Amino acid sequence: MTAPAAPSRRQFLRHCSALGSVVGFPTFIPGSALGKNGAVAPSNRTTLALIGCGGRGTDVVKNFLQDERVQVMAVCDVEKESDRYNKGIIKKAGTLGREPARRLVDKSYGTQGCAAHEDFREVLARKDVDAVQIATPDHWHALIAVAAARAGKHIYCEKPLSLTVAQGRFMSDVVRQSKIVWQTGSQQRSDIHFRMACEYVRSGRIGKLKQIRVGLASDNRDNNGCASQTAPTPVPEGLNYDMWLGPAPDAPFCPARLHSNWRWFFDYSGGNITDFGAHHFDIVQWALGKDESGPVEFFDLKATWPAPGSLYSTAPNFSFAYRYEDGTTVRVADKQDFGSGIMYEGENGSILSMRGKLEIKPDSLRTPLAENDVRLYESKDHFRNFIDGIQDGAMTAAPIEYAHRSITIAHLANIALRLNRNRLRWDPAKEQILEDAEASAMLTRPMRGPWQLV
Repeated sequence: MTAPAAPSRRQFLRHCSALGSVVGFPTFIPGSALGKNGAVAPSNRTTLALIGCGGRGTDVVKNFLQDERVQVMAVCDVEKESDRYNKGIIKKAGTLGREPARRLVDKSYGTQGCAAHEDFREVLARKDVDAVQIATPDHWHALIAVAAARAGKHIYCEKPLSLTVAQGRFMSDVVRQSKIVWQTGSQQRSDIHFRMACEYVRSGRIGKLKQIRVGLASDNRDNNGCASQTAPTPVPEGLNYDMWLGPAPDAPFCPARLHSNWRWFFDYSGGNITDFGAHHFDIVQWALGKDESGPVEFFDLKATWPAPGSLYSTAPNFSFAYRYEDGTTVRVADKQDFGSGIMYEGENGSILSMRGKLEIKPDSLRTPLAENDVRLYESKDHFRNFIDGIQDGAMTAAPIEYAHRSITIAHLANIALRLNRNRLRWDPAKEQILEDAEASAMLTRPMRGPWQLV
């Protein structure tokens, strides 16, 4: 598509400051926006645009709004405005979509200067935007990320990284070639409980690993309060539903399909195996020093599936195991006795890491790491860490190649479960499924209409 020419970032910001009374630009310019009182001057700020203004997108952008080095310039979503539901009842009116996100940004800055777009390509054409935050449904990640990287935009992209293994590989290659800064929204990499667990495991604190257990929540929860509304209905005013579908197969609109419940459709996501699995498998990879590799075998695969005719397609209950070449085994289930988290079981003890908790047994193992013990990359704030990478050239906590390797585990598990395989063998060096043509064909999938990843 053709977009109107945009001024450079610094020209745009200088223009905003000089023309504060012009319609569409701030009517009040606070001292902080001009770099006074120790604030960061506009010309030195990283300008950011939000693509995907649902619940997660708006929650994350609040962190960037608190960073004095960032100026949020624009928001983008295919939906103008909608409500959040809880059990079918409106929880918060007018809180989802590009207009609520625009109001959030303007209120934060005390201005009226945030732009709102329906089409992400308009955002990527803006020369006054340095970086984008991608928080769309998973089936859009690859197309937007590749276009953004080729446009020279730095990228903060929510997990799960990709919809397929092939998409993740393509994304990682393009990002590497584009030399832009990337941060995956795998914020557990910036959580002290998960980092310390990895350091203790890699330092041999619990001895030789016997196995790792991963607990994930069950699938098909009613996140948007509209799961029962499965009958086709007219598309609501203000929603570009064809654009929401994008590369996914054509499907009639119904309220049960959108607003976080899209996670339970293989057309748009991969259930909780990809959703929370993206977090926990990523930490397992970190703990084992396998950030750019992966397991070689999947086995003990079990799943229950929605009843025939159900709108949702992902498995509400599941369990499986995967093994690395050195014999380390990881057992995954939607229910574990410790809930959602990661349990490392070794010859000398165990470590449980979960959000807000690090449990080491026996207590005698919980001593400070020695000088020669393994210390891993430390990030205390996942969002500021991204801006550090842009402004200081520092490595980010969650590079795209690490995210690709982690989500590959989830994709392979889903492939094996969907095909009811007893076993699936994987070559992490060549990124190929071994001796299973049907499973190999599921490493990629076609895209609808004009949307192609090239």
